[in-house]
Amino acid sequence: MEAEMQQPGMGPRNVTNGPGQAHQGDQVLGDPVGLRGKGKGYRRLIAIRALDITPFSSGADQRLSQSSWEQPVLGNRGEDHQCVLPLSLPVHVNSLLFSLDGPVGFRNNRERHNEPQEDLGKEVMDFRMMLKKRALPPAPPKKIDLEQVWQLLMTADQKDYEWICMKYGIVDFWGMLRKLQEMKKEREDKMAQYISIISNLRHIRVTKEGTAMFDLELHLKNSGSKIYLYKDGEMIPYGHDNETKHCLRRLGKRYHFQIRDLRPEDAGIYQVKVEDAVVFSTELEASAIPPSVVVPLAEAHCEEEGEAVFECTLSNPCPNAVWHFQHRPLRPSERHEVFMSPDGLTHRLVVREARFSDMGLYSLSTGLHASSAWLVVEAGKDKSLQTASLDHQPRARRGGKEGRSDVHGEGRDVTQSPRSRSKPGTSSFSKEARGPIDHFSQGLADMEVQQGEAVTLSCILTSDLGPGTWFKDGVKLTTQDGVIFEQDGLMHKLLITHVQGTQAGKYTFVAGNQQSEATLTVHDPPTIAPDVTEKLREPLVVKAGKPVTMKIPFQSRHPVQAVWRKDGAEVVGGSSGSGSSSSSSSSSSSSSSSNGPQVALGDSYTRLCLPSAGRKDGGQYSVTLRSEGGSVQAELTLQVIDKPQPPQGPLEVHDCHRAGVCLHWQPPRDDGGRAVEHYMVERRQAGRSTWLKVGESPTDSTTFTDTHVEQGKKYAFRVRTVTAEGAGEALESEEVLVAPEALPGPPSTPAILSASSRGITLTWTAPRGPGSAHILGYLIEKRKKGSNTWIAVNEQPVPDRWTMVDLRQGCQYEFRVTAMTPSGPGEPGPPSNAVFARDPMRPPGPVRDLRVTDTSHTSITLSWAGPDAQDGDEAQGYVVELCGSDSLQWNPCHAGTVPVTTYTAKGLRPQAGYFVRVTAVNDGGRGEPTALDTLVQAMPVTVCPKFLMDSSTKDSLMVRVGDTIRVPVSFEAVPMPEVTWLKDDLPLPKRSVTTTKDGLTQLLIPAASLSDSGLYTVVLRNLPGKEAAHNFLIKVAACPQAPGPIRLQENMPGTVTAEWEPSPDEAQGLLLHYAVLTRSLAHGPWREAADRVHTNRFTLLGVLPGHEYHFRVVAKNELGASKPSDTSQPWCIPRQRDRFTVKAPSYREPDLRQKPRFLVGLRSHLLPQGCECCMSCAVQGWPQPRVTWFRNDQSLEGNPTVYSTDVLGVCSLVIPSVTPEDSGEYKAVAENTLGQAVSTAILIVIGTGGCPDSGPDWQRDEKGNQRHSHLPAFREPSGGPSPSRVIGPGVRRPGFSA
Repeated sequence: MEAEMQQPGMGPRNVTNGPGQAHQGDQVLGDPVGLRGKGKGYRRLIAIRALDITPFSSGADQRLSQSSWEQPVLGNRGEDHQCVLPLSLPVHVNSLLFSLDGPVGFRNNRERHNEPQEDLGKEVMDFRMMLKKRALPPAPPKKIDLEQVWQLLMTADQKDYEWICMKYGIVDFWGMLRKLQEMKKEREDKMAQYISIISNLRHIRVTKEGTAMFDLELHLKNSGSKIYLYKDGEMIPYGHDNETKHCLRRLGKRYHFQIRDLRPEDAGIYQVKVEDAVVFSTELEASAIPPSVVVPLAEAHCEEEGEAVFECTLSNPCPNAVWHFQHRPLRPSERHEVFMSPDGLTHRLVVREARFSDMGLYSLSTGLHASSAWLVVEAGKDKSLQTASLDHQPRARRGGKEGRSDVHGEGRDVTQSPRSRSKPGTSSFSKEARGPIDHFSQGLADMEVQQGEAVTLSCILTSDLGPGTWFKDGVKLTTQDGVIFEQDGLMHKLLITHVQGTQAGKYTFVAGNQQSEATLTVHDPPTIAPDVTEKLREPLVVKAGKPVTMKIPFQSRHPVQAVWRKDGAEVVGGSSGSGSSSSSSSSSSSSSSSNGPQVALGDSYTRLCLPSAGRKDGGQYSVTLRSEGGSVQAELTLQVIDKPQPPQGPLEVHDCHRAGVCLHWQPPRDDGGRAVEHYMVERRQAGRSTWLKVGESPTDSTTFTDTHVEQGKKYAFRVRTVTAEGAGEALESEEVLVAPEALPGPPSTPAILSASSRGITLTWTAPRGPGSAHILGYLIEKRKKGSNTWIAVNEQPVPDRWTMVDLRQGCQYEFRVTAMTPSGPGEPGPPSNAVFARDPMRPPGPVRDLRVTDTSHTSITLSWAGPDAQDGDEAQGYVVELCGSDSLQWNPCHAGTVPVTTYTAKGLRPQAGYFVRVTAVNDGGRGEPTALDTLVQAMPVTVCPKFLMDSSTKDSLMVRVGDTIRVPVSFEAVPMPEVTWLKDDLPLPKRSVTTTKDGLTQLLIPAASLSDSGLYTVVLRNLPGKEAAHNFLIKVAACPQAPGPIRLQENMPGTVTAEWEPSPDEAQGLLLHYAVLTRSLAHGPWREAADRVHTNRFTLLGVLPGHEYHFRVVAKNELGASKPSDTSQPWCIPRQRDRFTVKAPSYREPDLRQKPRFLVGLRSHLLPQGCECCMSCAVQGWPQPRVTWFRNDQSLEGNPTVYSTDVLGVCSLVIPSVTPEDSGEYKAVAENTLGQAVSTAILIVIGTGGCPDSGPDWQRDEKGNQRHSHLPAFREPSGGPSPSRVIGPGVRRPGFSA
């Protein structure tokens, strides 16, 4: 692109603008810096230079589409000029001229002075004929659906209602509230299908990081309900991680929405829907979005002592934007001037009198976003050489990305790349590269270099052919192209300190008529920032079980493939996010596996995720990034920290006897990544669940001795490895028995040598067997007879003979002995016989009154009395002995003694004869025996049968039908008699059951019936033929049946006689009687009038006229009552009533008449023309007064421009639109038959501006109320807005619905 002075007489060109792209090699129109230069009063032309208009050929030519090519050009006054090239066929554009008023700021040395003006004008005229003029259609206004506004109001705070209504033009505030209430009910009914509770609504807000977020809590009835996100009525997709622009995160019942990378187009109304129900609406204001960079800074070049201009355009006004130089704030000064456009969007920095120290990186920061560019200061050169260099300079690099930042403010770092390398085989040059052999001793060589490295192209001439010129792809190079020219004699060099991808191509050196060519290939592999590489050198340490994310950011201009490896083996896993390890950065896929490794590849990052890290996941990881420009590799170390594994087993447990228990184990296979601090040893006794810590072992020791164990008990041990992460799993042993040393056995039973009140002497023999060799002595224990508690007699061991003296006299004791050795006490011996601690006793005397109390076929029962006390001491027991009739030896009948004075000798031969004797014994010995003189036969004694009756025995028994009959009868007879039951002198029926046992016989009938009634007889008969009989009567009856119908009749005045049919049971001869009950009300309680009535008739006395009487009769017997029999109709005697007269009192009506009077009078009004006027007053009077309205003493009845109302004494006159003719005195006259009343007011109509909303003289007060600039402010009542908003005294604005 070139700029020229416009020819005199040439008017401005009318060209338009549209979106598109310029042809490769052409300069992009509309450089903001160049178009805002200094100087005034001249006009410039902008032309596009290219080849002639010819069809494109295949190959390197870039084709233009049939759409228009448009580029904005900023003029001095802010106009937008557009250039449109509608081409049906691809063509090259020759030239394009624009006419702009004012300076455009292009450098003067870029003007084309040498081209003839006639040729330029002809080209312009030819190209003008090819342009199609069309006007740019205005941008359509953003349409807002009112339904979205209502949804926004339903979830907005009440304090925001007025602001939302003002923004969207809703003027009927009360109407809005009514409609909003109705819509809320409909919305709640619709939401109830999917949601049970919605709460904690938080409207959208923007964080300082530039992220918009809003959240709410939802209790969904169905967890599978779908949730949608809408913006301005259109559904937008969202993700569940931070890699997407719109993100939804869910934590329990809370839903959190985020909008990242905010742009101006993100402003609007956002809605959350559950299925088809809108549950929440919120609005993101455009003013809340942080400003971003629209037009970034461009690299600037200037000469020393020259002037450089940086200009940046933002999306939103940002008056607080800060300029920086070399990452430090730049303060405005005389050499650094800062400008900002009135709209706050465009920011400019002018660097005056540039020096080499001013060269560097300049940036503009808005707080969240930034844009940066370089300033290159060059030394001054010859003007003509400078102009010539600029004519051949490629303009495409002016719009390159070098030194710029994207709209997010993240600068591209292109300084780091792998080292350059020469292409194999290029050390020997081709004929073209070497040039003619007689002029170049060494030609240019093809080079391959990595981006960002330095490269030198050199050639050596055979003779001096002049300074020479360097070209790239046919375009002459200058120092402004970022290259350095050097000449050392016949050697010419081209140096590029930092090669960029755009500098690749064919380079040519021309000297005279000779040239040498070479190709420079720039490899542009993906780059990783140095700070990221520095961080990767440090190991990544995580805890086991936690998720691990290894994210490597990079930059690349080509699609990238990422391959992750662990310890040299490729990591194969699912893909997540925006890509996978085997796809390019533009691919996107999802993984169905969530447990294994997940590899993601984005446009500027690659990520490896481990959902749950384990110790096996630790190691050396590497990622290789490959693209068309090369490859780069990054390495990192992952350390997974976990609790240590248990020590290696088995856990060896050895019994060291008195030294304790010795433990031994091996170190763990895996210490969890942390150094072992110590080993923790625990112990558990067999049969218990509690583990006790017994000690710790140092790191270098894998043995431990537990000295606190008890012999003879079982224990289990376990060992844990302890590191900084805590204690690991335990290595546990089996239960082991701590063997005790051999203990002595039990001594013999103690023998009583002597016993007295002063002491008891014992002796015993020593135990035998293992452990009895070293007996130190014996421990003696005592207990009272009958007790289970043993009490130690001595604390120190004693010999095998000992006398106990600490005894209570008269008590009986038992003793036992335990042997004591150095290993401890042995097992106690058996207890001794019981012995009294008292002096020796005399033998007792003979027993008295020995006799036989009972005999049987196998036993004899004896009884006796104790011996006389005078014959000896008290007997402690007795010995019973028997001697057969055919024997001379007495044999005891029992072991030991009998403590009581009765005894039964069993196991005798039937009908055998025995002699019996009894002897009393005590500690003093046996007394003299007492024997019976006669022989006792072992046979029972005969007892005649008889019945045992008492006063409770009854001769008759009444039983209800269905009840159980149980009749027990006691008797006495020896031997057992034969028992016979009879009913009415006949055997019992089969349904009757009888039992006899041990002197008791019983009759049992499970369910009594009427046939069971009768006389029952029990007969006892023994072997000798003796018998006894007992008779009793059983009556079985049921509850009586109900009596028949009841008849009522009056035999005497004041009485009523009830007669009823007798119960059917009465005809069967059953004894029964009747009870009569009455009641006065149909649902009142029954009261008994008579009981035990044995006839079928009853007379009730004292019957009152006018009362109703109901009768009920019930039949009764001893077993209960029958069902009742009630009268069908009550008995009632009519009551005769006397007439009476009631005289109503007379009263006098009050006089309410009143002449008219005004409770509230009229008020004067001052109104602008076109407003509504309402005059109101309140009048009282009776009869109701009639109100007539007058203006200037002329009646207003029938006037079509006004109307009046009268509601319950409140009278109003309404003028819909006042005019100056309506000014004057208004009067309201109220009249009735008693008089009249008058109220007057003045109406003044001023101005011609119309209603308060549209007139220029209306303004808002401090509360937002509109008022006329010439009227005092009128404050609205605190009760809130009304359907007709009050503007001034007596003025109301008509309401309009939204």
